[in-house]
Amino acid sequence: MKKHLLIAISIFTFILLAACSNTETTTTASTSTESKEEQEVTVLKVGASSVPHAEVLEYLAPDLEKDGVQLEIITGNDGIQTNQLTAEGELDFNYFQHVPYMEQINKEAGLNLVNVAGIHIEPFGVYSKTITDINDLPQGAKVAVPKDVVNFSRALLLFDENGIIKLDPIKEGDYMVEDIVENDKELEFIAVDAALLNRSLEDVDVAAINTNYALEGGFNPLEDALIIEDANSPYVNIISALPERKDDEAIQTVVKWLTSEKAKEFFESEYEGAVVPVF
Repeated sequence: MKKHLLIAISIFTFILLAACSNTETTTTASTSTESKEEQEVTVLKVGASSVPHAEVLEYLAPDLEKDGVQLEIITGNDGIQTNQLTAEGELDFNYFQHVPYMEQINKEAGLNLVNVAGIHIEPFGVYSKTITDINDLPQGAKVAVPKDVVNFSRALLLFDENGIIKLDPIKEGDYMVEDIVENDKELEFIAVDAALLNRSLEDVDVAAINTNYALEGGFNPLEDALIIEDANSPYVNIISALPERKDDEAIQTVVKWLTSEKAKEFFESEYEGAVVPVF
C-alpha cells in the first residue's frame, strides 16, 4: 500500500509532533486553465495504531482532502500516552481503542475522553508457535495475556467461553486470576504489555493477542487463531476525543468517511474477516 501521509513511528517523534500546535487551518491553491481558486484545509492530528487504523485512514486520505480535511497520523503502541495527549489537546482525536479500555484509562488517569463513533471490531484471538489445537494445551501451560485490566479480563473471558477455565459466575466487573474457580490444566496466566505479545510467543505456550497486534505480527486471525471472539464482541474500536470536540465538523468528516461504503469494502477485502465493520 502506497503511503502518502506522514507517519511517525518512534515515541520521540510522537512526542515531538504532538508538542506542536495540533489543529491548523491552511489554504491551498488549485490552478485550472481559467482560474486559480483557494480552498481552506483543516489539518488534524490523530493518534492511531498502525494496523488497521492508520491503514484505513491513509486509504481514505484523498477523499478526506477533497472534503477539506488533511490528517497527520501519528502511530504508537502506548495507549495511555495517546489518550493523555488527546486529553491535553495535543492530538485532535485518536483511533485505536475500544470503549472499555478508554473508560478504564479515563478512570485511572483522570481523563474525560468520549466515544465519538464506533467503527469496527477486531476479534480477540489466542495464538501459538508450538500447538495447532487449543485442546493440546499442556498441563501447566504458560499463557501470555495483555497486562491492562480490561484486556486481561477479556482474555480470561475468551478462555472461559471456550470451556478451558471457569470464572466466578457472580463476579461483577473485570476478571482477575483470583476469579478463576476452575483451572483443570493449571494454566499460568502471565501479564505482558500488549505490544510485546507477539514476541512473548517465543517463551510461552500460547498468547491472547489483540487483532491489530496479531496482524502486525503476520498472523491471519481467521486462519491462525486457536480460538477467537465472534462478531458479537462488545469491544468496538472507536474514535475518541474530548467532549467539546465530539461534534467538530472536521472530525465528523473523518467519521463520515470511516463509516462509508468505501471504508466497509476496504475492511472486508483487506482483512478478510479479521476486522469487522459495525456500521
